[in-house]
This record gives sequence, structure tokens and C-alpha cells, in this order.
Amino acid sequence: MSTASSARVAVVIPSYRVTRHVLDVIARVPARVERIYVVDDCCPDGSGDLVLRDCTDPRVTVLRNPVNLGVGGAVLRGYSEAVAAGMDIIVKIDGDGQMDPGLIAAFIAPIEAGEADYTKGNRFFEIETVQQMPLLRLVGNIGLSFLTKASSGYWHLFDPTNGYTAIHARVAAWLPQAKIHPRYFFESDMLLRLNTLRAVVVDIPMHARYEDEVSNLNAGREFFVFLALNLRNLFKRISYNYLLRNFNFATIELIAGLVFLGFGMTFGARMWLHSVLANTYASAGTVMLAGLSTLVGLQLLLGFINFDMTNIPVSPLHKRLQADARRQPGGDTP
Repeated sequence: MSTASSARVAVVIPSYRVTRHVLDVIARVPARVERIYVVDDCCPDGSGDLVLRDCTDPRVTVLRNPVNLGVGGAVLRGYSEAVAAGMDIIVKIDGDGQMDPGLIAAFIAPIEAGEADYTKGNRFFEIETVQQMPLLRLVGNIGLSFLTKASSGYWHLFDPTNGYTAIHARVAAWLPQAKIHPRYFFESDMLLRLNTLRAVVVDIPMHARYEDEVSNLNAGREFFVFLALNLRNLFKRISYNYLLRNFNFATIELIAGLVFLGFGMTFGARMWLHSVLANTYASAGTVMLAGLSTLVGLQLLLGFINFDMTNIPVSPLHKRLQADARRQPGGDTP
């Protein structure tokens, strides 16, 4: 791998029904970028053919997926090609013109400086950007942000569905690609996988442009899909981080909190129902037992949540991977 000051940068552009914008996006990619991978994800509009025919930029390579794999499948294909080509940092931008390629320097800077493994855009830093965002996207992003904070463990991040990202190639090569959701849940699922690897993720403020592009996402249909997948990821992350890979005081708080809360609510509901049916009053001891158990359970769970919110990776994974590689025979030299 190259040193930080000479990092080789590649850009991956998933291409699906973006023929009106993709050539302009490519033209605005700064000279710092060494390679551009346009991934034609079995595009019905022939965007790959368009790029091959009309784009003369020597940095561009068109990759073709024989079947539509979704945005995640297209990005992971680009990651694999960039890693195989010896790139150090891989930036992903969409081909619909919403993402300004001029921001690439800002996205790769924390990775080059050794401060992050993965950077992602955040369109909520400035009120002007929020005001121009379509209402449906604004409401959806607020709800999804909370769900993804909980499911991924990156409580400090926002705008989880933002697809403007950059990743260190060593980390990209370490990802369990076969397990990552290939379609619209890709960005959120990536955060879970990065958290289980203990990778450092940083938000990058950005503007988004909303013009005549057409979204391929059916918000109503995908809402329940995102909800179910986030709940699944939350269960996975808690199981991985607090039961399988580690067992600490927060684990005890979680287990004890669930036991006390479950007992208090179940016992209280049962005694309340019994009192109603028997037309009697519950004893003070019964009320205290149910109430105290519930309050203790809630307090323990709040303690667990507080620990979880501060248990964010701070040591970049790619540095550890690089150090491990140097210790191997024939590994990288400093």
C-alpha cells in the first residue's frame, strides 16, 4: 500500500438509469483520482454502452454485471476491482448528479490522515441544505437515522442512507461481502459490518442537489423492509458485541435489565387483571414489587444504552491491518 501522502484513489459509480447525468459526473471527477469504475448494473438504458461510446477519459473502466445486483452489489463489484488494482482509498458516488465530485478531497482527507476507515456524507449539518430537501426524504431520513444509530452502534452518525462514501481499501478487502445487503439497505448494512470490525466512521458535511433525477426507491414499500432489517441488525450487533465476542458489565446490565423489566411488567399486568376480575385492590406489597422491578429494569437498560452509545470505535482498523501485514514475512515495509 502507498503512504498516506501518495494514496491511490479510485471512484466507483454504480450505473443504473443514469444516462442523463453519468457523463457529467465523470467529467467533474478531479484529477487526483487515478481510476474510475463505472459499474453497469444490467442497466436497461445501456449506460455502460453510453460511457464506452462517448467518454474519452482514460481513467474510466466500465464493468458489467450480467444481472441486476442492486446498488450494493454494484459497489462491491467496484470495490473488488479497485482492491485488485492496488488502490488505497475507494470513493463511491452516484451517477445521478446529486453528489458533487468536488467534495472527494474532503471525503478522503480523514482516511489519508489515519483518522478514519470510512467516511460518509451528512446532508443535515446546515439548515439551508435541509430546507431544500424534499419533505418525504427529510422525514424518512430522520426516522431511519435513529433506527440505524441503534442497529449499527454508530450513535454519533446521521443521514445513514447517504451513499456518498469513501473507504480504505484494506477495510474494503476485509468486509464479508457475501453477507452485506446488496440493494437499498446497503449503506445501513455496511455500518453494521464496519462496527463488528471495529472500524472508525466519520460524517462529512455536504450539500445535495435535487433536480430532475428520478429515484428508483419505492419509499412506501421499502419502509417496512428497512424497519425489519434494522431490527434484525440490532439483534445481531448486540449478540456479536456483548454476548459472543465480549462479556462485560454492560452485558450484565442488559440481561438483568431485561429480566427485571420483563418480570415487573408481566407480574404487574397479571396482578392488575386479577384485581379487575375479582373486583379487589392489589396489596401495597404487590404494587411495590411490580413497580420496583420495572423501575430497576429500566434503570439497568438505560445504563446499558449509555455504555453502548459511548462504545464507539476510535482506533482506525486499517492501521491495525497494516501493522499486522508488516509483521508477516514479506509484508509491507514502513
